[in-house]
Amino acid sequence: MTDADVRLPHSAVTAAVDARHWRVLLTMLRATFRTPDWATGAAFVARVAEAADAAGHHPDVLLRYGQVTVTTTSHDVGGLTSRDVDLAATVTALADELALTPSVPSSEMLEIAVDALDIPAVRPFWRAVLAYRDVPTDPDALVDPAGTGPAVWFQQMDAPRPQRNRLHVDVTVPHDLAEERVAAALAAGGRLVSDHAVPAFWVLADPEGNEVCVCTWQARPSS
Repeated sequence: MTDADVRLPHSAVTAAVDARHWRVLLTMLRATFRTPDWATGAAFVARVAEAADAAGHHPDVLLRYGQVTVTTTSHDVGGLTSRDVDLAATVTALADELALTPSVPSSEMLEIAVDALDIPAVRPFWRAVLAYRDVPTDPDALVDPAGTGPAVWFQQMDAPRPQRNRLHVDVTVPHDLAEERVAAALAAGGRLVSDHAVPAFWVLADPEGNEVCVCTWQARPSS
């Protein structure tokens, strides 16, 4: 194993990357760039692709009118390594050459959490109905092969909870925007269900009790 294969703590990755652009979102590193037109966005994507081929480390890149989102992770270790940090630095340099500006609030990650008493019995249904695939480094997760849909993960229940929903949404946001996002949700009619795990996550609910967790990388074992 080389240094490039060592999984890095989230705090170390956060400290190493350009804070103008990049935020750690659990096991991923993501930046969103504003582009003035489609051609500039496409040119940026082409440069990122060339640099990724040269580095032998390939991010997911999403091109939309007005923005490009770049997401990198080291799939073989199920987290972030120096390969991701180095690639982020290269992408930042390419963005600076094109005078692209960051859009940090757009860099978030959505997941669906399924509470289950018997995960091995429930998980195959979701894999089949969504046509998702397994994650070798996380046996309790499923991901969209196309890379566009939210990931699904399964939370172990110890006893039935008929008084509450068994599905909830996890929204992982940049750590420095989490409190702002929570405040906006509360101002919009939500309520705080639990803050016992802050800053790892806040549990919120809408006026009818449907829950959502606002998550960050902080205060977690890999942080």
